[in-house]
Amino acid sequence: MTRYVLIPGADGRAWYWHLVVPELRARGHDVVTVDLPQDESAGLAEYTDAVVRAIGAPTGGELVLVAQSLAGFIAPLVCERIPVDGLILVSPMVPAPGESAGDWWANTGQAKARAAFAVQEGRDPDAAFDMLTDFFHDVPQEVTLEAMTQGEAGPTVAVFTQPWPLSTWPDVPTRCIQGREDRFFPLDFQRRIARERLGITVEEMPGGHLLALSRPAELADLICR
Repeated sequence: MTRYVLIPGADGRAWYWHLVVPELRARGHDVVTVDLPQDESAGLAEYTDAVVRAIGAPTGGELVLVAQSLAGFIAPLVCERIPVDGLILVSPMVPAPGESAGDWWANTGQAKARAAFAVQEGRDPDAAFDMLTDFFHDVPQEVTLEAMTQGEAGPTVAVFTQPWPLSTWPDVPTRCIQGREDRFFPLDFQRRIARERLGITVEEMPGGHLLALSRPAELADLICR
């Protein structure tokens, strides 16, 4: 039995994974979820502490971290704190040594990639970010409505301004799962980042940026592969 630790992205709430949790458990696995700190003083270390606390004592079997988007900055730090057997990045932000999450966007060329994909889909490349258009375009309406009732949350300023402290990626087997219809981090963009920064090939599946909400069963299948 594998123990999967599901780390949310910028929203910071365990709720993001609520549809994937029963899928993984139905496949015979243990699941840990975590709410990330909302205190503005919380930085990368405090986010890492929250994940380590949620994991608790070893239970035997494999321990695999599954990191959504911004959690790509957090999960590798957890690997430096406790033994981890695998790391699965989902629609991730993959940091470079010394890079802050705030600098990541310009350093990687995300805005240009997002605009190019908008043109490819026949959308306005200069349109401002819109949560429904960019994130929830393929999420079922009932799930979208539930998400909108969760209240405000999000990453702290410190998480976006602190430099990523590792000098190299942890020596942990790493996979990258990416949706083909992700409008925020388009597939070709993620292929390049995964190749340049991790030396790996992305594993593709249908869906946008919020795969855990739009295609939880398919995502669980790919996680368990």
